[in-house]
Amino acid sequence: MIMPLLHRPAFNSIGQDRVGSPLFAAFRHCPCLFETSFIMSSSASSRIEKDLLGVLEVPANAYYGIQTLRAVNNFHLSGVPLSHYPKLVVALAMVKQAAADANHQLGHLNDKKHAAISEACARLIRGDFHDQFVVDMIQGGAGTSTNMNANEVIANIALETMGFEKGEYKHLHPNNDVNMAQSTNDAYPTAIRLGLLLGHDALLASLSSLIQSFAAKGEEFNHVLKMGRTQLQDAVPMTLGQEFRAFATTLTEDLNRLRSLAPELLTEVNLGGTAIGTGINADPGYQKLAVDRLALISGQPLVPAADLIEATSDMGAFVLFSGMLKRTAVKLSKICNDLRLLSSGPRTGINEINLPARQPGSSIMPGKV
Repeated sequence: MIMPLLHRPAFNSIGQDRVGSPLFAAFRHCPCLFETSFIMSSSASSRIEKDLLGVLEVPANAYYGIQTLRAVNNFHLSGVPLSHYPKLVVALAMVKQAAADANHQLGHLNDKKHAAISEACARLIRGDFHDQFVVDMIQGGAGTSTNMNANEVIANIALETMGFEKGEYKHLHPNNDVNMAQSTNDAYPTAIRLGLLLGHDALLASLSSLIQSFAAKGEEFNHVLKMGRTQLQDAVPMTLGQEFRAFATTLTEDLNRLRSLAPELLTEVNLGGTAIGTGINADPGYQKLAVDRLALISGQPLVPAADLIEATSDMGAFVLFSGMLKRTAVKLSKICNDLRLLSSGPRTGINEINLPARQPGSSIMPGKV
């Protein structure tokens, strides 16, 4: 059985209704705009959702909706879905939770919707439903598809919490409720910043552990004399300990920079700026409330950007942070190549060190490790 469902248009939808669709021909004189207009029976394998471009069949068990499905169909670029980055998914859920809390406190989101959205966000933060983030990580549209993937998943989890079927958006809508007072242009970069911060401690801990290991080997090998080389040619003597201590020192420089850069670059967020930084469609009190809630929810020292228009248009912080990560990656690659060369052989290579055996290195030469 197919049932018509009506609700008002989303505030931030754009485009025209394609009334020529045969499925909706009977409703083209209806004064209401259908966003998700039909829900299939529970025994069906799909439900029909409608947006301003037309209709699509969405898998009945999917928590994402029509806009996510369009993005999946449009962007076959990397093959890596958003779910591959759990910290980003968690950060998106935290942003949506903070926004819902602020809108609820300001009286724009009722108790029932707020409770349902909060439960949905909490489940995403715990790690549930991450497989529903199916949009390719590389996409057009400045992150709109990512934002809508989050909005639709949260909305449908919330709808089930309220006792409704997935897609019954007249009761709770991805745009009007989950995305209330937000734009992709403030919610998405805020989530990226937060996702990087959530994973930053693990990066620092791993790098610190590696530095400590190199430093310990520097002490252990302090008495081992070896040849220093330039361009793979013998140069002057040195100790193996000096070489390993140099590895520790160069990575310590990057560790210190990464520790200082993250608070400087990533804690100022433009949440509340909405589309271009003017805060259109948001309550004047929304920005401070939302950012304060996000800082509390995430445990990160987030602060509102001083100039929302500048913060919305300038992504220089990501460029600088990416450059620092690239510098560290280049150093790690160089160290790995040095270790590989020093362990080459064992008969005709340099063979100055022995790396622990991990697995056979050839199918035709079983003795090669």
